[in-house]
Order: sequence, then structure tokens, then C-alpha cells
Amino acid sequence: MHRYLVGVDGGGTSCRAAVADTTGRILGRGKSGASNIMTAPDIAIQNITKAAQAAFIDAGLAPELITEACTYLGLAGNNVENTVSYVLPRLPFYQSVIESDGLIALQGALGDGDGSIAILGTGTIYIARIGTDVRYIGGWGYYLGDLGSGGRLGQMALQETLLAYDGIAQHTPMTHALISEFSNDPRKMIAFSQSAIPGDFGRYAPRVFEFAAQGDTAALSLLSQSVGFIDLALDRVAEISSGGRLCLLGGLSALYAPYLAERHQQRLVQPAEDALYGAISLAKDTFLKHAENTA
Repeated sequence: MHRYLVGVDGGGTSCRAAVADTTGRILGRGKSGASNIMTAPDIAIQNITKAAQAAFIDAGLAPELITEACTYLGLAGNNVENTVSYVLPRLPFYQSVIESDGLIALQGALGDGDGSIAILGTGTIYIARIGTDVRYIGGWGYYLGDLGSGGRLGQMALQETLLAYDGIAQHTPMTHALISEFSNDPRKMIAFSQSAIPGDFGRYAPRVFEFAAQGDTAALSLLSQSVGFIDLALDRVAEISSGGRLCLLGGLSALYAPYLAERHQQRLVQPAEDALYGAISLAKDTFLKHAENTA
């Protein structure tokens, strides 16, 4: 058994890593940029490596030691088989397992207990667990899924801005503010969109909440659409899990919480731990059990 366990929580906006000893005690943490392996796999590999190295440095360890670590990675975009097969052999670790960022978040939030989580960040995914049965809802990625996500909400805000520019929709303070960020030139907004990844669009999502709080009609309309998708998904999760406790996770969770239907707000509980703790817990279970079984 190698001396170090690494847990990685990789999403569309940032990548976090933790290094722990073989007892699961976290020694250091690190952070880097976007790590969605479906939309930008090579960038994700670079940022995963940087985050792990930063965690080792934070722990007072040489960053080169990542090559001796057994690593459990919870990554956005893991549900595309050819992407995982591309990324896995290119990672710098001694041994690696790639699962969804949702699974490590579930483990961190609920431990080994029953319940469900909704991850509301650059992307969206919902997970319910009853006993050993884990069920996923959504998480299909930006192009065909992620309804209610930061990526989608940010994109919708820019779309609404162009509709207002063309006179199809009414201009509001939000659309005025967003077009001004592109020097009031829609061509610059289009140029941005051509190379934008979900995390780039996601940076505009908090602006929607900001303007909605001020009563902006366009922002409130977009938020209503997004919350509607989330409530429907949570209804399905509640059906699977027979209700029970619900944790909201992800960068937009606190912003979305007050807008959710009351039936979902009543089920909300605080997560026990974060996703990195969950990744280390799963790394310990996975690699220590494997070592015991092969001893």
C-alpha cells in the first residue's frame, strides 16, 4: 500500500484536491482551475495535476510524491466512457479511480446513511441513496442536460441580452449591464460564446440572482425557468428515495435554496462533510480493501 491517498473533486469551474495518510487523515489541500473531462479533457488533466501538487505542498510534502499516491477522483463529465479511457492513463498518480463528482459529494454529505443530494453548480446532478442502492438523475452534461445549472443559466442570460438588443425582448437593468460588459457590441458577445466552456457561461449565473433580488423582470423570468427544472428533478429524487433528508451542494446551492418549492425546503439538512472528505473516504475504502484482498 502506498503512503498517500489523494481525493480529487473536479468540476466545470474549479478542481480541489486533498492528500491524506493511509488512516484517512487529511494532511493538505490544493486548488486549481476547471476540470470537466468531457468538455476539456487535456485542461482537466493539467488542473488535476496542479491541484494535487498544491495539496502536497500545503502538507509540507514534495509535489513529485503525487506519483506515489493512490487517487480517487470525482470528476464532472465522467459518464462518457471514451473520455474516461482517454484521461485515466494520462494521470500522474500511481493508481487512479474515476467516478462522478456527485458520488464523492454524496459520501461527504451523508456518510454511509440514506438520503439525497442536489449538486447545483456549473452543472447539475441529483443522487439518491437507499441502503446500497445509488440512483442518479441528470448529470448528462451541458449540451443535452444540466438544466438549472450555472452554465445554462449564464448562457440564458446572454441569450436574453441579445433578444433585448434586437428588440424582441424588453431591455432591463440586467441586459443593459451584460451588454455593457462586451462594450455594447453583440459581436464581441458572440465571439466569446464561440470558445466558451460551461464554466465561462457559469460566471454570469450569480449576476442573474443579483438582479433578481433587485426585481429585474428578465432575471426573475430566467430564474423561474431554472428553478422549475430543479423542482421537477427533486420531485423525482423524492419519489425514488421516499422523501427523507436532502442536501444542496455546489456553488449555486445557497443562492437557489430560497427559491425552491416549500416541499423541498422542508427536507433540507446541512451536509456532514465536503466532497473532498468523501473522496478520501472512498479512496480509503477502495485502495485499502484492494490491498487487503490481494495481501
